[in-house]
Amino acid sequence: MNVVAIFDIGKTNKKVFLFDENYRIVWEKSVNFDETVDEDGFPCEDIEVLKNWIFERLSEIKALTNYILKAINFSTYGASFVYIDKEGKVLTPLYNYLKDYPEDLKNDFYKKYKGKEAFAVKTASPVLGSLNSGMQIYRLKEEKPDLFKKVQYCLHLPQFLSFLLTNEAYADITSVGCHTNLWNFKKMKYHKWIKSEGISGKIPSFYYGKDVVKTKDGLAVGAGLHDSSSAIIPYTINFTEPFVLLSTGTWSISLNPFNNKPLTFEELQNDCLCYLQYTEKPVKAARLFAGNEHEVQTKRLAEHFNVPVDTYKDVYFDKNVVSNLRALNFQIIYPKKYNFDILKECPFQKRDLSTFKNYETAYHQLMLDLVEQQVFSTNLVIHNSPVKKIFVDGGFSKNSIYMNLLAEAFPDVEVYAASMAQASALGAALAIHQNWNPKPIQNDLIDLKFYKH
Repeated sequence: MNVVAIFDIGKTNKKVFLFDENYRIVWEKSVNFDETVDEDGFPCEDIEVLKNWIFERLSEIKALTNYILKAINFSTYGASFVYIDKEGKVLTPLYNYLKDYPEDLKNDFYKKYKGKEAFAVKTASPVLGSLNSGMQIYRLKEEKPDLFKKVQYCLHLPQFLSFLLTNEAYADITSVGCHTNLWNFKKMKYHKWIKSEGISGKIPSFYYGKDVVKTKDGLAVGAGLHDSSSAIIPYTINFTEPFVLLSTGTWSISLNPFNNKPLTFEELQNDCLCYLQYTEKPVKAARLFAGNEHEVQTKRLAEHFNVPVDTYKDVYFDKNVVSNLRALNFQIIYPKKYNFDILKECPFQKRDLSTFKNYETAYHQLMLDLVEQQVFSTNLVIHNSPVKKIFVDGGFSKNSIYMNLLAEAFPDVEVYAASMAQASALGAALAIHQNWNPKPIQNDLIDLKFYKH
């Protein structure tokens, strides 16, 4: 059986999957590694341990007699650079994008390049410090100039993992085009600052998501993809009618591949950004910390009502409870325009839990408040684009209250709960389809459940 191997590297979970020619998972392994620390004692990925694990898993896969390995690709978390010298040796720790960025250095940079507002709009990158991965290169150059001189290439993590197998260094548009400060979205080319700072020569040429490098033993190896861009690929392949993908987890991220309007500074300040798909088309995205808020508030509810933390899993949508709560709160149902303050904090944070007669009622109110925020966040990316469908994947797609309220909030749009095994890994496999798989792509890769209000 012919297979493609996909290494799907998250901050916490490292996974490898084998997909058959019908894109069904036929084999998988996963592991969690302890972090190491960088020279400042800040936690970071242990790149040596990760590298060894990948080589061990590849040897294991090649020894499997049931499968013939045809191709390999990578989907990993973003905002992480690996710096290599002429011999391909790694020069620094894999610095953590959560590491604090020096304020003086940040302010000097933006002052040099026309200020935060103009720069952020041009690069579709909110001011995020180390999360703007280009700023990590700038920091290395400024703080460790001797080490910077030794750098032959700056590789985002997916491209470094590809380099390990091919010994060829490339950049990838999905990694460069995601809040890195490197890409000028107005001119669709690198921002001029990387040339001014002597960095452009250290970033290799682009290799595109659908292309592969052939190794000596005949394997087709992709250049790797940023996991957010990879996760949307199965949807763009299956659906041509305009849609928004609402990907829910710790963050709820609304992704609109059909909105190419330039970002405004106001949108950037409210957690909107643009990134590039592997086809080079922009995706407008809006983030909301909804999964985290849900976790915080369900712990608070469990404590107040003296019930287990996961009690919410047994609470189902009750339209009478919703009607009663709305009558009590005189709530306007999903106005078209909000004050941006709705995104700053969930209204439920300030609610007095003693006013709710039971857990079920209080939990319905939490979901009303979270969906109110979500509607505003998602509307930021819909913004007059002709969206006909909203696909919700991840944790909230399994929540009947959330899904029913969302369907009600968007009466002119079809709302679906979507479930798909390992979207980012599947996307990385589909991206290189033409290089290993003779079969046509089937259109049943996503399970959908329609919610109609």
